[in-house]
Amino acid sequence: MEVLVIGIAGGTGSGKTTLTERLKERFGPDVSVLYHDNYYKKHTGMTYEERSKLNYDHPDAFDSDLFIRDLKALKRGETIHCPVYDYTIHNRSDKTLEIRPTRVVIVEGILIFENAEVRDLMDIKIFVDTDADVRILRRVLRDVKERERTLDSVVSQYLTTVKPMHEAFVEPSKKYADVIVPLGGHNDVALDMIIERIRVELGK
Repeated sequence: MEVLVIGIAGGTGSGKTTLTERLKERFGPDVSVLYHDNYYKKHTGMTYEERSKLNYDHPDAFDSDLFIRDLKALKRGETIHCPVYDYTIHNRSDKTLEIRPTRVVIVEGILIFENAEVRDLMDIKIFVDTDADVRILRRVLRDVKERERTLDSVVSQYLTTVKPMHEAFVEPSKKYADVIVPLGGHNDVALDMIIERIRVELGK
């Protein structure tokens, strides 16, 4: 089975997940998703306060070796058991997620185009481009409502790590994209074009 790997990158709150979910809805069992966020390094022996101060927007925050190993396994048609990250505790949980190989594997994350070895495993690279003010508002709402963060902590994290790391690593990685999608999953024209490309690949 030939596996088509699609990378969906972009800044925090850009609409990556919405685009991913709409593609998953369209192709159903033909698509599986590998979330880069699940591959944050595990930090044992650190307190919650210490973990909350780490820079999660730097490439070094991720277990890239494990991520690459799992993505290669999916490309070979093998089932993997990826880690599961728990945002409420700033650490990996004890759970794993079984991901079976499918015709299309979507890889989603803010920094997946920054790593050349990861980029080289992708067949189509999509960058979701959304204005910074929209992204920060989405992040605030998400982190407060879904990840049990305080407003002050979200703003502080954005100013000290998220924004500078976006400018240093995420935005420059846009040059590696095959397709740049403004407005993310709400761009129906771009979505239709991506769907058609996937349909062609699946029909080969």
